[in-house]
Amino acid sequence: MAVAPDLNSHDAIAIAYGDRRITYGELAQLIARAAAKLWHARGVRPQDRVAWLGANDPAQIVLLFALARIGAMLLPLNTRLAPAEWDALLAQCAPKLMVHDNTWAQAASDAAQRNGIDLLHARELQDACGTSAAPDHAEGDAPVLLVFTSGTTGRPKAAMHTQANLAANMRIAAQMQRIERSDRIATMLPLFHVGGLCIQTLPALGAGAQVILLPRFSPDDAFDCFERERPTLTLQVPATMKALIDHPRWQGADLSSLRAVWAGSSLIPSPLVEAFHARGLPVCNVYGSTETGPFSIALPPDKAMEKVGSCGWPAPEVKVLLGHVKDGVGEVLVRAPNVVQRYWPDEPACDAQGFFHTGDLARQDADGSFSIVGRAKDLIISGGENIHPAEIEQALALHPDVLECAAFGVADAQWGEAVAVAVVRRPGNACAEDELLAHLQSRIARYKLPRRWLWLDALPKTALGKVQRGELARILQARG
Repeated sequence: MAVAPDLNSHDAIAIAYGDRRITYGELAQLIARAAAKLWHARGVRPQDRVAWLGANDPAQIVLLFALARIGAMLLPLNTRLAPAEWDALLAQCAPKLMVHDNTWAQAASDAAQRNGIDLLHARELQDACGTSAAPDHAEGDAPVLLVFTSGTTGRPKAAMHTQANLAANMRIAAQMQRIERSDRIATMLPLFHVGGLCIQTLPALGAGAQVILLPRFSPDDAFDCFERERPTLTLQVPATMKALIDHPRWQGADLSSLRAVWAGSSLIPSPLVEAFHARGLPVCNVYGSTETGPFSIALPPDKAMEKVGSCGWPAPEVKVLLGHVKDGVGEVLVRAPNVVQRYWPDEPACDAQGFFHTGDLARQDADGSFSIVGRAKDLIISGGENIHPAEIEQALALHPDVLECAAFGVADAQWGEAVAVAVVRRPGNACAEDELLAHLQSRIARYKLPRRWLWLDALPKTALGKVQRGELARILQARG
C-alpha cells in the first residue's frame, strides 16, 4: 500500500500553520507540483534520497508525500546535531538533494557544500515546472523514510521505513487513538523524529483530520495553541510535559478541548502523569522505537488513570513477546506490519521470525498489559541480583528536591557492580545523601540502594534526550 493523505476530504483543512490554512485539495496540488519539480527539474528518481533540514513546516510533509509518489526517500536531519554529525549521516546515505527552510538556509548551504549535495529551498518546490506530472512510482515495498537511531551504543543506523510500513502505522495509530475527520491534532514535537511525524501527524492526515502544526515546542506557544486552536489531541514527551507543568500559565490554562494527551516515552515519571490527571486529562502512553513505526504498545484513555506506569496493550495488528524472561522480566520483541525490516542500505533489523529485538525490558501483568522497567544494557547486576535503574529513578523522582536523576552501575570488588545515582537538585535546594537515602529506604529494597552519589548541574544526554549512563560512570570515576 502506498502512503498518502486522505485526499477525499477535499475542502476540509489538512494543515493549520500560523495564519495559513491548507485544505486537502490544496495539499494534493502542492504534492503534485513538488513531485513534478523533483522529477523534472532535479532528476530525483526511485530509490534516491532527499535530505530535509528545517523546523516543522508543511513543506516537509509535502516533500515526504511527493517523494512517496516518485518512489524516493526522505532523510530528515535532526536540527540539534552538530555539523560534523550531519556530515556523518549524509556520508552514509549519500542524498541527491537537500531541501531546507529559511531558518536553516545557511547551515544547509554549508552542509551541502561540504558534502557535494545539490540544494533546494522549500519554497522552490512549488515553482512552475511545465505541465507534465511526475510519473507515479508509489509502491508498498518501496522505502520512503530513513530515520537514524540515536546511536547510544555505536554508529547511528538509518531505519528504512517502506511505504507499507508508514501506511500500516497510520492505520494502526489512527485506530488506537480513535482519530476521526472531526479531530484537530496539535503537533509541536519535531518532525525529524518518528514520534512527532508518525504517532499523530501522519495518522491524522491519513484519517482526514486537521493537523495544527507548530514550528517548534515552547510552553507559551503550546498554551496559545490549546486556547486558540482548540485541539482535541496532542502528543508530548516527559520533557515538554514538565515544561508545561512548571510554567506559570499551567494552573489557569484552558485545556478543555483536549480529550487526551498522548505521551511518546517508554517511561514517564508518575508526578508528571498525576499533574495532568489532576487537570482531568488522561495521559496515554505510547511505547515504540524508531524501528517499530513507532506505534507498538499503547495505553488507551479509559485505562490511563488506573494504569499509571503501564504502557498498555499491543496495538491492533501488533504482536509483542517477552524474550529470555527472568524473574518476570524479559526483552520486548515486536512483530507488526509497521516494523522496519532493514537498516540502510541492506542490514537486517529483525530476526528470522520477523521480530524486532528492542533492547527494552518489561513485565507483563495478568491483564496482558506491559510495563517497561528499563534497557537491557542498563541493567545493574549486584551480588547476583538484577536491578533496573528505572525502579530507583522513579522512587527518587518523588522527592520534591530532585529535578532529575539517573541510576547506573559501577564496578565493585565485593558485589561485582554497585548502584550509583546522579542527581540534579532543583534550584535553591540542597538535599543531601542521607536525606535521599532515607526517602528511598521505604520505597525500594535495601540491595537497590545507591552506594555512590554524583551531584551534577545537568545530566549528559544524547541529541534525542537519552541519558548517557556511560558518561556518568566516567564522570564519577574521574572524580574519584
